[in-house]
Amino acid sequence: MDEAAVTGAPELLWEPAPERTELANLRRFMRWLREHRGLDLSSYDEVWKWSVEHLEDFWESVWHFYDVRSSTHYREVLTSHRMPGARWFVGSRVNYAEHVFRTAARGQPALMYASERAPLQQMSWEELRRSVAAVAAWLTQLGIREGDTVAAYVPNTPQAVIAFLACASVGAVWSSCSPDFGTRSVVDRFRQIQPKVLFAVDGYVYGGRVVDRLDTVRELEESLSSLQRTVLIPNLDRDVALGELHARSRWEDVVSKEAELRFVAVPFDHPLWVLYSSGTTGLPKPIVHGHGGVTLEELKFLSLHCDLGPSDRFFWFTTTGWVMWNILVSGLLTGAMIILYDGSPGHPNVTALWELAAKARVTFFGTSAAYLMSSKRAGIVPSEFDLQTLRTVGSTGSPLPPEGFRWVYENVKQDLLLASVSGGTDVCTAFVGGCPILPVYSGELQCRCLGVKAEAYGERGNSLTDEVGELVIAEPMPSMPLYFWNDTDGKRYHESYFEMYPGRWRHGDWVRITQRGGAIIYGRSDSTINRYGVRMGTSEIYRAIEDVREVSDGLVVDLEGLGGSSTMLLFVSLQSGVELDTDLADRIKGAIRQHLSPRHVPDRVIAVPDIPRTINGKKLEVPVKRILLGRAIDESVNVDSLANPQSLDYFARLARELSA
Repeated sequence: MDEAAVTGAPELLWEPAPERTELANLRRFMRWLREHRGLDLSSYDEVWKWSVEHLEDFWESVWHFYDVRSSTHYREVLTSHRMPGARWFVGSRVNYAEHVFRTAARGQPALMYASERAPLQQMSWEELRRSVAAVAAWLTQLGIREGDTVAAYVPNTPQAVIAFLACASVGAVWSSCSPDFGTRSVVDRFRQIQPKVLFAVDGYVYGGRVVDRLDTVRELEESLSSLQRTVLIPNLDRDVALGELHARSRWEDVVSKEAELRFVAVPFDHPLWVLYSSGTTGLPKPIVHGHGGVTLEELKFLSLHCDLGPSDRFFWFTTTGWVMWNILVSGLLTGAMIILYDGSPGHPNVTALWELAAKARVTFFGTSAAYLMSSKRAGIVPSEFDLQTLRTVGSTGSPLPPEGFRWVYENVKQDLLLASVSGGTDVCTAFVGGCPILPVYSGELQCRCLGVKAEAYGERGNSLTDEVGELVIAEPMPSMPLYFWNDTDGKRYHESYFEMYPGRWRHGDWVRITQRGGAIIYGRSDSTINRYGVRMGTSEIYRAIEDVREVSDGLVVDLEGLGGSSTMLLFVSLQSGVELDTDLADRIKGAIRQHLSPRHVPDRVIAVPDIPRTINGKKLEVPVKRILLGRAIDESVNVDSLANPQSLDYFARLARELSA
């Protein structure tokens, strides 16, 4: 990593007013610690150090501060600090959905929702509870029990929230994909977990374009042999035929019956949902999170770091295929109203989300760094809308560059917490992020989150300060994966995080921990593609282009870079006698769009003489990325390990052209 790129004092952009600091949930927690634990912690840094040096005491305090409900008392907070293998709150029995509904305020909206075609509407807590109870009773009548898997091919709509909470209430395991994912991408995920029920829409609207998905639903039914029933949700305002390939039910019939909402108390580490990380070396990894770990972590993160509570209106632009959807729904745990949006953030223009924020009187506006930078490039001035209620802007998905920080304060609002956060699908939360009682410096994430011993590691496993290193988590967290689905011996889980630094979680980001205790993220240190906040492995892109007969091989690189921009390049080697023309490039992009999603269409397709590989056949994605970012070949890879070292010469020449 070029140290010249990380020097320079950041600009102080914002400091919280004393009254905001005193009213923050974090200050309330600090006062509680003083009263109930005898801890006189006066600064965030003191609270963080205590939280990572006394893990059991910290998490037990979070449990009692938020009055987490358990049908049985836990016998032990933490079995050991060993990773992987640590177990939390052994003996307790909880339910995520129960903790959602205990925040219900009678007569108040639980959520608001809008789409490209429909205006802003709201759903009361009473209606949400009634609908969740109906779907839960239907699942139970169908024979769905604790541990059974339920899949959803749905957009970010109230039906998705209802179906998920119903699954959680009966102890079933939820997993969702956005309908802009193509058939192969969805099958690669759902086939691994063998769902018994599929909730699916007939189509969706994005960017003003209607996309029919009934054929995809049929293909999913054919491909998922475990399915017992499909519930069709009419999203395109039409009558959908039932019973074509599988036993099907209509959504309106499922939610029509009256029932009492019950909650199955499950062990703390009982599976809640399955999320998917990248498929860099194979199929996407199905990551399993538990009821207790998610409940505890989201209460901590959303309340103490995001400062959410019953008076807030919480929005984050996301799809059901991104972890931010799970975090958005978890806003209900704090009593906040959540705001759902189904559609393109740029339709009919880039102001769409800012207009929604004004109409919904959002207090917390979450989005991606890419959207903020798009707004900046488009010359948008969000302060022209009525954002009087807005208190916090959240940014994630990729590093927000310093000019993005400045743009927010110059064009959105001056008195505002800009909470840039970085975490992952892997833990369903942030490692480093925002804090309502700390100042904001340009380009810098404010803090390491409570209970997260995040460090920058050098190559020899030494902890660094004010130097760029690998982001490593040195102590266990309750929301770390329980396991990967079908990874019975834990081998894949171990290789994913603990192989480089045994007993320490290596996340795959470049990070610098500053003297202030803040953090600066410099992009991925591995080859995972991270486009607009949605991660997808390179192997999925390779599978998508397999059917393009003119292509013999490919290599994809996301030049996330130090500046926060993202340029994805797909290099292809072609069959003998084939040239890369506009038609072929368009067909390659079309295959990726069809099988994966529009987000993963490369910015450029470039023909190369040969794809560099190791002697054992592994593609050199990370070394090629390093070369394209300006590092010398011999600093990027051991050329003696390559089957075709001469192939790297092309990328070195291209790097010089890109930097010219």
